[in-house]
Amino acid sequence: MTRNSNKRSNGGRDATDFPADLVQTQAAWNATYDALAAPRPRDTTALRRRLLLLSVRLWWHPYWEMAPSVPAARSELRQLVRTRRAVRAA
Repeated sequence: MTRNSNKRSNGGRDATDFPADLVQTQAAWNATYDALAAPRPRDTTALRRRLLLLSVRLWWHPYWEMAPSVPAARSELRQLVRTRRAVRAA
């Protein structure tokens, strides 16, 4: 997988190409979730509202209407974002 690509191959399956806004929304969801899960988070109401808003954006994104296997694609998106975060942290 190239650094700026949203394409990721999964074994023998075709590469999945996630829209950049969907990847960014998932990354924002992860960051918000982590902030809420931290010890003694500040402004939990705002964090919960943001998490809910991001969850709705993720769930109802138009990309899912075209995905051949939505549960697998959602899982792949989460893994892609986690992998990118780990690479940036390294």
